[in-house]
Amino acid sequence: MALKLLLALDSAKTQYYHFKAIIIAGMGLFTDAYDLFSIPLVLKLLGPVYYANTSHQIPPYVTSAIIGVPLLGTAIGQLLFGRLGDLGGRRRLYGVTLLLMILSSLGCGFSICKKRTCVLSSLVFFRFLLGIGIGGDYPLSATIMSEFANKRTRGAFIAAVFSMQGFGILASSIVTMIVCSIFNHPPSHPPPDRTPHSADWAWRIILMIGAVPAALTFYWRMLMPETARLRPTRYSQSSI
Repeated sequence: MALKLLLALDSAKTQYYHFKAIIIAGMGLFTDAYDLFSIPLVLKLLGPVYYANTSHQIPPYVTSAIIGVPLLGTAIGQLLFGRLGDLGGRRRLYGVTLLLMILSSLGCGFSICKKRTCVLSSLVFFRFLLGIGIGGDYPLSATIMSEFANKRTRGAFIAAVFSMQGFGILASSIVTMIVCSIFNHPPSHPPPDRTPHSADWAWRIILMIGAVPAALTFYWRMLMPETARLRPTRYSQSSI
């Protein structure tokens, strides 16, 4: 019976739910790319805000921590959620990774300590959690899309999901330009040698906007059923 179901899924026609799955999974990859590739642009704002006395130059070890720690979290998240997805099901963890990304993006923006060390340490911590969520989203999105797709269009559907990363990178640049242009004309003009206080708001807003696309798709991810390819496998194992 399980074999017949798998053969039926491979030969099924392309339907509406296939494209819906592409959008739901693709928005996760869109958010992943936005969160990862917006930080180099944000570093340009962190320099004038927190390193005004050192010619706006962020020390290399700080830059490495802000950029590298999330990538470490990504590697951990892929291994962790990839295995948990096999054990506990894709659907249950699909919303967990998205929720982790939403809360971590908001946490990055709410790094509201007064001291520079505290702010940057908090930013690195939440970026690490964000990396874990992003890493978990990669294997779950690829697996869910491949298990929903039929044999003829599987490669194209997975490519469509991962192509959303390009749009996420583009969106990070566009959002950064828009936010910076808004804060480029503060109501009170500081002296030329001082950074406007609004610059401290700008980088926070840019990072927190990363939670918006993830939040928009959270509800639909919770409605997604468990993949049909996983269900017969569990049934076969339980019947042995």
